[in-house]
Amino acid sequence: MPCYRCATRQTDPGKGPSDWKRGVRDGVQVLVCPDCQRLHDWQADLDACAECGSSSLVRQLGETRCRACGSTVAEVGGAPPVDEALASDVSAALDRRFRSYPDSQVP
Repeated sequence: MPCYRCATRQTDPGKGPSDWKRGVRDGVQVLVCPDCQRLHDWQADLDACAECGSSSLVRQLGETRCRACGSTVAEVGGAPPVDEALASDVSAALDRRFRSYPDSQVP
């Protein structure tokens, strides 16, 4: 998953914890790269907890949970919107990998 501000892709940290930060923006979990953390007020862009106002939110299994106070909000309204181009790419990749053959043409 890339940084939501600059689209830089995350790389594996050498040793120890990652310098990347996680947050929730418009109900979607996002990552923030170290450069954007230094150059922008990135926390102002994130959603805040309705209970305590903290921006330390994480998305897990359809819920948004506050790391500061522990409050949890379930997803409202069903599944998030689907990126049609991504869905098409994934479908094509799965078809290539697990190509189904008619019974008469099984290799």
